[in-house]
Amino acid sequence: MRDSAGIPGAAGAAGGSSKPPRGRRRRLLRWIGLGLALLVLAGAATGWWLYRKLDANITADTSAAAELERYERERPTHLVGGAQNILLIGSDSRSGEENARYGPDRGTERSDTAILLHLPAGRRSATAVSIPRDLMTEIPACLTADGSRTTQRLAQFNWAFQWGGAACTIRTVEKLTGIRIDHHMVVDFGGFKKMVDAIGGVEVCLRQPMNDPEAKLKLPAGRQNLRGEQALGFVRARYSLGNGSDTERMERQQQFLGSLVKKVQSNGVLLNPGRLYPLLDAATSSVTTDPGLASLHDLYELVRGIRDIPTEQVKFLTVPRRPYAADPNRDELVQPDATQLFEHLRADRPVTVTPPTAGTEQVPGTARATAPDASAPPSGTTSTPAPVPTFTGTTAGTADCR
Repeated sequence: MRDSAGIPGAAGAAGGSSKPPRGRRRRLLRWIGLGLALLVLAGAATGWWLYRKLDANITADTSAAAELERYERERPTHLVGGAQNILLIGSDSRSGEENARYGPDRGTERSDTAILLHLPAGRRSATAVSIPRDLMTEIPACLTADGSRTTQRLAQFNWAFQWGGAACTIRTVEKLTGIRIDHHMVVDFGGFKKMVDAIGGVEVCLRQPMNDPEAKLKLPAGRQNLRGEQALGFVRARYSLGNGSDTERMERQQQFLGSLVKKVQSNGVLLNPGRLYPLLDAATSSVTTDPGLASLHDLYELVRGIRDIPTEQVKFLTVPRRPYAADPNRDELVQPDATQLFEHLRADRPVTVTPPTAGTEQVPGTARATAPDASAPPSGTTSTPAPVPTFTGTTAGTADCR
């Protein structure tokens, strides 16, 4: 009888071992390592490609930067390091396929919406101030698209964007408020719709039905989740709700933006790659910014600084205004309320907003009460805190159907 040792592999079979030879195991580990390395490289390459794509989407407004540099000596100075003021401009441009449906392209555009966003140094709050497009104000001499220059004149605010683009609008805001504008962003109709659709729509509350043929919008009362075209109609509609004033339109815009902030801050967007990437793609491809924000890194740093602000500390109000004495279809500032608001924002001091008192008429944005400001430095030799002005307005996500 032959010894089993003479049969190749018999000892391994008898011992029940299933391990492959040592050389084979080493080759297998090398292939696994190579596969993992390729996966890592593929992931890194994909991540880099996505980053470069998003970064390349952003359009830098270099012409506005050059024009602002020309007038640097007359621009306001910063009072508080770390605080930032960003001018958000909604353009009514009809150029491009997305915007052509809203009217013929006459080669001009006005600022359909203008919001001054103040971010304090500590990033514990944010204040968004709407500037009426019909506000009568001094518009400085500005460089036009054809290379000529306008003369300084009193005109309605949104003409500044038509005459001299973002640079003229920024200089007009700085002249009006005394606040230095650090950055600006311009979004058109198509870009707005893309961003709303990217997060799955925004919820708003309608206390009454809405039927606006011009905005092509018909909605019942109650809670509504508005997507692209409906969302644009909601923030642009002017004659279908209330008294048809631009003031009520700005209030609807503030309600919408408050709900949008709440939606973006939710885990359903920021922690969901399926929604976060489309939002980033829509946002970066839809905005024109100053060179200081014209990269994905710069935009990320901005968002990172404000993403943890509690929604109740994101405040919306309209600059204190009333009908213009010479033309009730235009607006003028209410003083001293407007100056008080601008001075607090410029000095990075807090303001408070509260909803209008039910059953009473309140001039939009005007101060209604004051409270001590513990963070303000003492005045003179006393230690009495300076007052915190309280303006009519809202906070993000406070709209309801009650």
